[in-house]
Amino acid sequence: MEEQDIKEGKTTAIVAYITMVGALIAITMNLEPKNPFARFHVRQAFGIHLVFLGVALFLSVWFVKYALLALYVFYFVMWLYGFLGAIGGRANTMPVIGAYFQKWFTFIQ
Repeated sequence: MEEQDIKEGKTTAIVAYITMVGALIAITMNLEPKNPFARFHVRQAFGIHLVFLGVALFLSVWFVKYALLALYVFYFVMWLYGFLGAIGGRANTMPVIGAYFQKWFTFIQ
């Protein structure tokens, strides 16, 4: 990615990591001036928020305290990794699941 793309898409990339609503807002922010840096981070953020919500709903049926604690730790670590990458202008996929997010969420342009 070019330095200009990173500079222009940084705000949208940071907004994507602020809750699921932020990811949806970032999708709309990136509709017209399609920015590859912002698109990358929107896919990563949307994926991590979606995984968190899905697993949390699943675990809410069976209340397992340690599984919920592990989920929150996992979510926070992945969120922090992506958020710091967006601030730093890096496009590193999240470990283990980040490559899948780039494949699954191709509808995010």
